[in-house]
Amino acid sequence: MSRLYLIDDHAVVREGLRYVLEAAGHVIVGESAAPTPALAELARLRPEIVLLDLRLGLRSGFELLAEVQRRELGVRVIVLTMSDQPRHVSEALQHGAWGYLLKGAPSTELLRAVEAVGQGHRYLCPKAAEFAANALTREAEQGSAQRLSPRERQILVLVARGASSAAIGESLHLSPKTVDTYRSRLMSKLGLPDLPSIVRWAIREGLIDVNEG
Repeated sequence: MSRLYLIDDHAVVREGLRYVLEAAGHVIVGESAAPTPALAELARLRPEIVLLDLRLGLRSGFELLAEVQRRELGVRVIVLTMSDQPRHVSEALQHGAWGYLLKGAPSTELLRAVEAVGQGHRYLCPKAAEFAANALTREAEQGSAQRLSPRERQILVLVARGASSAAIGESLHLSPKTVDTYRSRLMSKLGLPDLPSIVRWAIREGLIDVNEG
């Protein structure tokens, strides 16, 4: 069982959390409605897990997340919030959150999250996990784009605009065979199997106008 600290600006929420968690055998070592007193107590009480709301009156739970990470307090934070905004999920994970859970979740999911994080595993509710997966996909795509050389990017744009290898070679003073080599290389880097996928990628990245596709 884990030792937990609760941070939420609504007393009734903290009372409900305490009831559910203590009934499952967990120990609540403290609670707070605001980040500043919470930080002092976290350093003193050293809980294993913190349940943190992102909205703490006029303050933000992100401030506390950043401070916990900066001070290396050794606690694992589970964000428990009403917010299902993708940017909040992303920011919480960037600031070191171990879990992300929506307040509408059943108590069974809360207990699963606490158990998972207590065992050293991260826990994301289904919606947060979907956001995180989408963000990783976008980062991977952007990372691939950054690996393109200027010449590869130039050729990709011309290919997406419908130019043939011969026409591209003539405009860039390259042989059609060299153009084909560049084309194969950039398609491999970006994981693009055919011309339509090249066009869609170029439009999505803003390299060509949608009307050109």
